Amino acid sequence: MGAGSGLVTATIAEILPSARIISAEPSPVMRAVLTSRVFSDPALRERVTVVPEPAQELELPDSLSAVVIFGVAGHIPRPERVRLWRRLAERLPVGAPIVVELMGVDTPRHIPFVRMCRESLGDQDYEWWISGDPAGEGVMRWRTEWRVFRDGRRVRTVEDEYDWETFAVERLAEESGMTVRRLARSSRESTPEVGVLVR
Repeated sequence: MGAGSGLVTATIAEILPSARIISAEPSPVMRAVLTSRVFSDPALRERVTVVPEPAQELELPDSLSAVVIFGVAGHIPRPERVRLWRRLAERLPVGAPIVVELMGVDTPRHIPFVRMCRESLGDQDYEWWISGDPAGEGVMRWRTEWRVFRDGRRVRTVEDEYDWETFAVERLAEESGMTVRRLARSSRESTPEVGVLVR
């Protein structure tokens, strides 16, 4: 859920080479990149189903082995999140994980622009930058910029902004009634906060 451009989907497929995967991404732009990534890899084409529904509206199979929710939880209103945790728990065997990525900000605060990643594709370099500011009680307004460079000169910038409910990994346990543990952050640049729910 929140499959984005498909990097997480490809990683899951590599780690679990026999898994059948449902990749849900409501953004048409991101879903186009995701679909292209899946289509270009014959192994992914056989195992990955791309769907457009947001997490809380996703038609789920009767049983699941694991769930990954990336960059989604803070977009979903709390009552809908609680229903989502229940729907997922009903379909998972005991001990199966729900891996939930959070923005790493449990209370609203000012965060200056920070580079989240930089990648080169052909003759261009792409950077993803993000900043945030309080936008009400328990809400952050995040601003993102994709900066495109060619020969060291910025040639394009694409901007976006969205609101995100702030909460820590511990809230996941409260809302879901499951056990939660926080994954240790890596030393990589701007590693997000990740919690694992298990019933």
